[in-house]
Amino acid sequence: MSELQIPEAGKKGPISRRQFLVLAGVGGAALLVGVPLVAVPYARLQMANWLEGSGGPPSAIGSSATAWFKIRPDNTVRVFLPKVEMGQGVHTALAQIAAEELDAAWEQLEVVQATTGQGLNDPVGTSASTSVSSLYEPLREAGATVRQMLLMEGARQMGREVGDLTTEQGFVVAKDDASVRRSYGEIVAAAEAWVAPEEPAAPKSPAEFRLIGQPLPRVDLRAKVLGEATFGIDVRLPGMLYGAVAHSPTLEGKLRRAAAGAASGMPGVVQVVIEEDLAGVVAETRDQAYAALQAMEVEWDPGRLWQQAELEALVTVGQGQGIVVQDEGNAAAGLRAGPVVEAEYRTPLAYQAHLEPQVAVADVREDGVTVWASTQSAMRVRDAVAEALDREPETVTVQATYLGGGFGHKVLEKAQVEAARLSQAVGRPVHLVWSRTEDFQNGFVRPMTHHVLRATLGSDGRMAAMEHQQASGAVALPFLPGIFGAIMGHDFGAWRGARIAYRVPDKRTVATVARLPVPTGWWRGLGLMANSFALESFMDEMAQAAGVDPLEFRLQHMPEDAIGQRMRTALITAAERAGWGTALPAGRGRGIACIADYGTVVTEVAEAVVEGGEIRVTRVTAAVDPGVVVNPDGAKAQVEGNIVMGLSSALLEEATVQDGALVPQNFGAYRLLTMAAAPEIEVVLLQGADKPSGLGEPPIGPLPAAVANAVYAATGTRLRRLPLRLA
Repeated sequence: MSELQIPEAGKKGPISRRQFLVLAGVGGAALLVGVPLVAVPYARLQMANWLEGSGGPPSAIGSSATAWFKIRPDNTVRVFLPKVEMGQGVHTALAQIAAEELDAAWEQLEVVQATTGQGLNDPVGTSASTSVSSLYEPLREAGATVRQMLLMEGARQMGREVGDLTTEQGFVVAKDDASVRRSYGEIVAAAEAWVAPEEPAAPKSPAEFRLIGQPLPRVDLRAKVLGEATFGIDVRLPGMLYGAVAHSPTLEGKLRRAAAGAASGMPGVVQVVIEEDLAGVVAETRDQAYAALQAMEVEWDPGRLWQQAELEALVTVGQGQGIVVQDEGNAAAGLRAGPVVEAEYRTPLAYQAHLEPQVAVADVREDGVTVWASTQSAMRVRDAVAEALDREPETVTVQATYLGGGFGHKVLEKAQVEAARLSQAVGRPVHLVWSRTEDFQNGFVRPMTHHVLRATLGSDGRMAAMEHQQASGAVALPFLPGIFGAIMGHDFGAWRGARIAYRVPDKRTVATVARLPVPTGWWRGLGLMANSFALESFMDEMAQAAGVDPLEFRLQHMPEDAIGQRMRTALITAAERAGWGTALPAGRGRGIACIADYGTVVTEVAEAVVEGGEIRVTRVTAAVDPGVVVNPDGAKAQVEGNIVMGLSSALLEEATVQDGALVPQNFGAYRLLTMAAAPEIEVVLLQGADKPSGLGEPPIGPLPAAVANAVYAATGTRLRRLPLRLA
């Protein structure tokens, strides 16, 4: 055999959380028939409890160990990764895990993005901050298994017993004489057949790690610095054309009529494509395609012209049916004992605002379809394109490219479907890129939220009862079967981070899903940032009511479990590093906030200065406990990116609806934090667990509350609405 790459063996992996929810929704429909309605709230609460403790979706990739690797005779090792690289450094961390267990030299590794259909189909996608945590065990098991297979074949070729050999940096080596060795490539080249071990191969112990935990350079760095990396917008194919598609100028717009008009005779136009729900142009260049699109005759039924005030009325606690997602003790009775402290908080719509807009290249042929996509979910793209073209999913191959940012928005498959439909119409590859306005207007946005928090203090000065009522547009439900929302009644994405983690005898969380005319969905952290902003700001308000320092107040309410201990350590660490309790000049303040999210604990201390009515954050100190850290440099970069994005959202970002359309429609009017306004950031990594948990999203959670609390400390003004403004 010239290489080690055994076809997929069909091994099944554990079901993903998303698959579980779908199964629960479908099966639950039958189970709920004939069940008294009084039992439905209990079932919904139990599902919420399960979701809160699930740690996010596990890997649902069913594959043989060898599907992850290809070893060549020249001793290079290709590792195929189903998770996409969108700037978060995940390819580097996953490569470290693979190389660690395979016992390959770091220099011999080549990282390749897996395509659909090669044995590593990923139904979860690159989402939920679980790319490393969900693949940590599967990759270790796969690497250990292939390493054992190499040992077994090496033993046969070298005439030795397997127990007499070991592996070392890409070689099988005799234990009694290190000069007796064969490279993995040599073993592969001489192999006649491969035998899998009868018993699962044991992964290394942490004491044996030489790559996991090391700050190795990013595997994508060189290509990106030299301009060699291929993003979706960079894909070029022989004979490729460029497409443009008309999109509604309003949220509820429907295509009423379309005609070619002057477009068909314009320079470079290859074809004007008009179908029942699509009007587009295919041309020799992108500029020609967009120019021709403007010359088409397109009429829209605009639908209702919604206004921002109407949406705010819809997203208000008390509008719609609230579903209890946390219920411990008797919060209602505890609150009646009073006196009650109450506060309301709101967060706005926001764009994901990734640098690279939606983009795809599609090549539709009779014998198959290939799509190159800037996507977080190749499987979603595959299935959507197959459905649009009336093809079998297995005939569609999706190659995910590098992404110029995603933040949840690049699970959208509209651009890929549009490119495929245009390619099918002209019989040639078509490259389609949305403009920034199209990207802002035709995807989905972070939903607005409203929060009402109420709590009482006991005679000991600690909280006796607490309730969080939350209303939000949908986050996860738009991407799940409709029956799920009907049965569950709540949206786990919208209430992520809404449950009260602190030790309070009587506590309850109620979540309401608002039906909005604007499409809403995934945004970094899902509902985590909005819910944490409300909860952690309210914790400071309760500390003030109790007359206790905000840090001490949180420590008084730590849960008496492992997560509580990790939160305590993170709080104390961040506070000490930030100089909590030391004096600051007038007009400056420190604020603290802490969250536990999907197994990761984060405390952030923000230092803010208020000058001339403007808020400026000068320093953020973060103590983060994500369990095992695979690459410390990458982990710190993830935290820093979260802090900058969270600060941008806390101080600046807001989208609104005017006359039935989202505004603003481009970066010129959509304010983002600039490098000049970025604070000094210190990140301290802690390890309170023996497995990795997420870092792509949890560190964004505490930031807005920490800043709002810092502003209060500096000015005495409590800000309860994002973006934070003093006037």
